[in-house]
Amino acid sequence: MKRAPFFQLCDLFRSRGLLKDSIHTNIEEQVAMFLHVVGHNQRFRVIKMTFRRSIETISRYFQEVLFAVGELRDEMIQPPSTAVPPKILGSRRWYPFFKDCVGAIDGTHVLARVPEKDKAAFLGRKHTTTQNVMAAVDFDLRFTYVLAGWEGSAHDALILVDALQREDGLKVPPGKFYLVDAVYACRPGFLPPYRRTRYHLREYGNRSPQNAKELFNLRHSSCRVTVERAFGSYKNRFKIMYNKPFHPYKTQVKLVLACCILHNWILRHGHDSLVPPESTWTANPVDEAMPNDVDVDNSAWAAQRDTWAQQMWDTRGNHRT
Repeated sequence: MKRAPFFQLCDLFRSRGLLKDSIHTNIEEQVAMFLHVVGHNQRFRVIKMTFRRSIETISRYFQEVLFAVGELRDEMIQPPSTAVPPKILGSRRWYPFFKDCVGAIDGTHVLARVPEKDKAAFLGRKHTTTQNVMAAVDFDLRFTYVLAGWEGSAHDALILVDALQREDGLKVPPGKFYLVDAVYACRPGFLPPYRRTRYHLREYGNRSPQNAKELFNLRHSSCRVTVERAFGSYKNRFKIMYNKPFHPYKTQVKLVLACCILHNWILRHGHDSLVPPESTWTANPVDEAMPNDVDVDNSAWAAQRDTWAQQMWDTRGNHRT
């Protein structure tokens, strides 16, 4: 975090009374200790040597800063704008097909430390204990919804259902939709690519699409890469997400949300060097689900996807932007 957003964040905590200066430790030092922990996954005994504070003092201020950051959730993680995103409006590859898209949704696995009796439920695909985090991201790479705490073995589609059923859960603006990957069903509000269809291609030259479905998947991938870049920046900045944290599981869940809030706070203050450029980002391999893992597609929404795919194919030679 650069100096300007750091000091503005500290001033915000001070003005709202979320944190208080003490005789021996001011708010700036309290926040700095917290950032050292989440940014480098450092244990309290390492922080002790850096800041010359007792482990008890560091632990107490860590919890206080974590609470203070969490109090910013409602204003820092807000629903997406319903206006046409400039990224889509300025590209004939995506406009008008994706003009009602408000962002992308995906899940990511964050390493977790859990009691031995709970390990089986938290084992992810790579046979490590993780929590499965679902997030919605707009085209400015800001998180607009985050749901953390699910076990690593939970299916992404199940987590989405939970998010939609919560009182404070995910809300899709009327007439809008999110781009999602192939593990989700095609239904109003959620647009996945075609399954069992080539996905990562090039629009021109070698490996170009051979039909409307392949072209749709290509443009879907190049637009949905937004959420992958957001997760990439998020994990590059907060190293605690790449390692098993030394905290109780409830705290681990709160840390995921707190780091999303800090991510949005940093992006609010301009360009960030840890955000990977879109031109150099390689999309992740498409996650093909087995037929029994995916709900039945909505026929009307699937037909709309077919219409957009055919329109893309019919106008594919009219532009190269």
